[in-house]
Amino acid sequence: MATFIHRKTGNTPGYEVRFYDPDGDRITIYLGGRRYSKKTATELKEVVEHLVFYRDNAVTIPDKKTLAWLEAASPEIRKKLAQAGLIEIPKTHTLGELWDSFLAQRTDLKKATIEIDNNAKTWFFKFFDASVPLKNLTNEQAIQWKSFLAGQLAKASVATYLKQTKACFNWAVKQEWIEKSPLAGIGVGSFVNKSKDRKISMDEYQRLLDACPCQDWRVIISLARIGGLRCPSEVIALKWSDVEWKKNRFFVRSPKTEHHEGKESRIVPIFPELKTELETLFSMPQSKGREFVINRHRDPDRNLGSPFNKISKEAGLVIIPRPFDNMRATRSKAATPTEQIFVQDMQKYMTWGSNLHLEMDAIAHQSLPDPRTELKAHIVAETARDRAMMENLFGEMGFSPCDLFQFTNGDCQPFV
Repeated sequence: MATFIHRKTGNTPGYEVRFYDPDGDRITIYLGGRRYSKKTATELKEVVEHLVFYRDNAVTIPDKKTLAWLEAASPEIRKKLAQAGLIEIPKTHTLGELWDSFLAQRTDLKKATIEIDNNAKTWFFKFFDASVPLKNLTNEQAIQWKSFLAGQLAKASVATYLKQTKACFNWAVKQEWIEKSPLAGIGVGSFVNKSKDRKISMDEYQRLLDACPCQDWRVIISLARIGGLRCPSEVIALKWSDVEWKKNRFFVRSPKTEHHEGKESRIVPIFPELKTELETLFSMPQSKGREFVINRHRDPDRNLGSPFNKISKEAGLVIIPRPFDNMRATRSKAATPTEQIFVQDMQKYMTWGSNLHLEMDAIAHQSLPDPRTELKAHIVAETARDRAMMENLFGEMGFSPCDLFQFTNGDCQPFV
C-alpha cells in the first residue's frame, strides 16, 4: 500500500506519496504543489500502489489504465518513478548517437561508400541538431530537410543523401530504437544528373591521348574510353597476368559490384584501339617484372581528376565533368570505327538493340535507356566492307561469330 500526505511549507503546498521497497526501506516521491494538482498527486498514489503490487508479484506488463497514465505523465514524474525502482525508462537516443552507431557498424564498406555516408551525415546536421532525441524527429521535419537539400544541392546528390539517411533510420527501426522511420514514404528522387553528362568523341579521345604526359596515362584513358573500365577501381586492379594476348581479351575485377553474385568480374575484348596502347606500355622497360598494368598512378587516395583536367586543357578541350564516368558511358553508347564495320556486316544476324546489350555486357554498364539512334548515327557514315574483313575482325578479337550468338538451325541468332 502507499500513503498520501498533503504537506505545506510556509505558503508552498506539496504532496508526498510514500511506500516501501523490497528491503523494507521507506521511499518518498514528492510533488510540488505549484506544478502539480492534488488530483495528479492522488492519481500518482493509485499508480504507485499498482506498480508496487506488480513488482511484488513479478508482473512485467501493467494494466492498460496504468500504462496510459504513465504515457501521459510528465517526464519528471516518470523519472521519479524510475528512481524509485518502479518503472524502467528506455534509453532515449539522440540523432547524433544514431548516426555514430549506424556508421560504426558499417565496417565492410568501400572507401567511396564511407565518404558518401559521412557526407550524408554532414548535410543532415546542417539542418538538425545532434542533441535532438531520435523519437522527436517527425515526418514533416524530414520533408523540410529534403526541401533544404533541394535548395543547396544537385538532384543526384539529394537523392544519394536521402538514400543513405533512409538506410540509417531503417537501421534504427531494426534496433527497436524507434517504431517507424520518419523518412518513410519520402521519395528520394533521381540519381541521374544529366547536366554533367558529356560524350567524349573518338576525335576528342585521340586529342586526349596526344596530350598525355606518359604511356600510363594513355592506357588509363584508353581503358576507360575504349575498354569501358571503371576508373580508378578497375583500372588500377588490372594485372598483366589478366591479359590474354592470344585470345585478345582480358579479365576485369570489379570491386564496386563484387558483393553481387556473378558480378565480381567479367571478360572484355581487347579492341584494336586499346590493344595498341596496351602493347606499347607492355613493351616499355618500366613494365618489365611489374605485376600491375598501371604503376605510376596507383595511390587509391590520389584524385586522378586534377591531372586529367590538365591533360584536357593541353588537348584544347574544355573541362569535362566526371571524365571517367562519361568516358565509360560514352563507350557503352558508341561504337569505335573498327566496331562500326563489325556492326554493319553483322546486321543480318542481330538487331541494334541486341548489339547494344552485348556491348553493355562486356563493360557492365547499366545506365542506358535506348541509345539505338545514337548507335545508328555513328554507324551510317561507314561504307560496307566484305565478309572477309568481318571474319578478320572476329579473329583479331578472339571470337567466331557464334561465340557471340546462339547457333540454331544453322544460323547464328542473338542471345535473348
